Amino acid sequence: MDKAFSLKQVEKELLNPSSHFFFVYVNHEIAGYLKVNTGEAQSEEMGKDFIEIERIYIIRNYQKQGLGKYLLNKGEEIALEHNKRKIWLGVWEKNEQAISFYKKMGFVQSGAHSFFMGDEEQTDIIMTKRLQ
Repeated sequence: MDKAFSLKQVEKELLNPSSHFFFVYVNHEIAGYLKVNTGEAQSEEMGKDFIEIERIYIIRNYQKQGLGKYLLNKGEEIALEHNKRKIWLGVWEKNEQAISFYKKMGFVQSGAHSFFMGDEEQTDIIMTKRLQ
């Protein structure tokens, strides 16, 4: 967490023109955010038709209020604005709630990749969705 969300790393991500951040507010408080990557900012090479939803986080107190769906729809809107017809994301294999949500939103599992949380290797399920 210290490395992934250090001030230096966050500044680098915010300054990348191929990464897009959106925040959702409830009663003037940040309730969550979305990070979408286009082009070379994507964390995996998925092909020219894809964009990536790298992060979609909703603070626990604001979950189950439709905010995740709102942010996911924003990601799809960005994809269409960039003339992309496919969107992808990685979700930790043990995050059953998120996997269920993404399936409900039309995503299907299309692969997996490993990542490290500290020294521990973990697996992300790759999920994709074709846009209309």
